[in-house]
Amino acid sequence: MKCGTWVLLVLSAAALLAAAVGCGGSGSGAKGPAAETLFRVWGTAGSDVFAVGNGGAILHYDGSVWSPMTSGSTGWLYGVWGSSPTDVYAVGTADANNNTTGGILHYDGSEWSAMTIGITNVPGLLGVWGSSATDVIAVGDSGTILYYNGSLWSGMTSVTTWWLTAVWGSSFADVFAVGGSGTIVYYNGTSWAALTSGSTASLYGVWGLSPSDVYAVGYDDAASVDAILHYNGAAWSAMSSGAAATLQGVWGTADANVYAVGWDGDTTTGVILHYNGAAWSPVTSGARSPLFGVWGSLAGNVFVVGAGGLILRANGAAWTPMALGNPT
Repeated sequence: MKCGTWVLLVLSAAALLAAAVGCGGSGSGAKGPAAETLFRVWGTAGSDVFAVGNGGAILHYDGSVWSPMTSGSTGWLYGVWGSSPTDVYAVGTADANNNTTGGILHYDGSEWSAMTIGITNVPGLLGVWGSSATDVIAVGDSGTILYYNGSLWSGMTSVTTWWLTAVWGSSFADVFAVGGSGTIVYYNGTSWAALTSGSTASLYGVWGLSPSDVYAVGYDDAASVDAILHYNGAAWSAMSSGAAATLQGVWGTADANVYAVGWDGDTTTGVILHYNGAAWSPVTSGARSPLFGVWGSLAGNVFVVGAGGLILRANGAAWTPMALGNPT
């Protein structure tokens, strides 16, 4: 059975990503402490980049060197976002032995600490995004949506029970979250509503340039191909590349420069697709392990993370592995 297909059969989204780790082969690139799998990458600038993963792994890139940070957590961290270098959030599970209870960490520029959620029975959290330090949203299993106002976390009324894996917005009145069975929900600043995606694919990543230019990626199990959806402000439409890939993350700088990352369903090697404004095409990266997250500070400074602590960087010409603790 294909690795991508097997992963999609896992019921819990937190367990889904955990299962994906088991799909990975060996890969070349940076290795985190104990070679943790890295799920997401995000930064405020090219010299302030964070990558998070299993076992409480958090790595930081200062523009020269990747270094491990002390997170104080053993949980699996699936999402990272911040409003500034001194206000960064990482979400996932509370500890390594409990994939069903959510946990949130906060970085104040000096150290990471666990946040008090103050809500009972919060399941595993998978994505986080905000528009400011006082407007932050986290999403996760069972359609969970949490809101942080700068002082405390509270639950938001969700319109789905499907797991939600990622969240992104152009503003706090224009927020998209994606998840299982083609689920896409939208927040207009007042309430959440379900959008018609026209797909039953499992969606793992969402990102956009504007309210009328949004991408969602995942895997279409029925067709055994990648799932790439685009929103034009009025409706979602399919724009698959036709690759037999499970796509986990998406990011770009312009309509003619969008990246989607994941892994090949047959070989579990890393996959990077690039959209040039007209078509999606594969990019040669040399990655031999599944890829999960992508983010960049500029078109010529893009980071990708994946299984086995893999970190790749594109400088505008080629993708190269980055080594932990070594200047690059």
